[in-house]
Amino acid sequence: MTLLTEAVAAVRKAGERIQAARGDGGVDRKADDSPVTRADREADAILRFALLAAHDAAWLSEETADSPERLGARRIWIVDPLDGTKEFIAGVPEYAVAVALVENGEPVLGVVHNPVTGETFWAERGGGAFRNGEPIHVAEGNVVLASRSETRGGEFTGFSGWDVRPVGSIQWKLALVAAGQGAVTWSRGPKHEWDVCAGALMVQEAGGIAKELAGTPLRYNQARPKVRGILAGAPAAYARALAALEMVGASDRMSELDGP
Repeated sequence: MTLLTEAVAAVRKAGERIQAARGDGGVDRKADDSPVTRADREADAILRFALLAAHDAAWLSEETADSPERLGARRIWIVDPLDGTKEFIAGVPEYAVAVALVENGEPVLGVVHNPVTGETFWAERGGGAFRNGEPIHVAEGNVVLASRSETRGGEFTGFSGWDVRPVGSIQWKLALVAAGQGAVTWSRGPKHEWDVCAGALMVQEAGGIAKELAGTPLRYNQARPKVRGILAGAPAAYARALAALEMVGASDRMSELDGP
């Protein structure tokens, strides 16, 4: 069994557990007031056991306490066991399990799985991108897949010529862009590494471009595991969006990365 096959099996198993936990309540709040459920924690445990058994590497997950020991590691699993917890709680079928294996700061493998639709997207560096085993490719156009909360906050106003379509999980948005179901997606504020790592690799392997908001390369396993926004899409749509974003600028939320 290849490492990719084991990673796909792990995310699907985590997805089954997530679906089994739907509607059981038990919503808690983290220190930043974001929601966390039993499904988040149980999916994290499943992934940690399966992925570390498949390939022993350092670990960075939204639902596991961080350790500075990971910074000296050459290889690290970067995991979001349930990206789109708000959608999961609300019953909106736009959440995902996402895992990536990073080597020397760059992803070499990524898997994104939607437990509701049963779709599993995966990519390996240099090997292309796939959905349920079928090759996928980015597609040009004017459709931008947007965060619901960022849309409500006005962060997608002022962009003429775009068909803005709100979608849940950022990893799910990136997977859909890789499959040509949206030309581009962006976030004008900081994102955790686990929010974007797997999906960004997918976009790149599907023939697109994925970088930080200002066009700088995405790097992972940083001391502060956040990136300065994200812009990802088909090449021409990416270039058009980058020009628009240079005019509008980042969200005020980006200032959190400028402090100590």
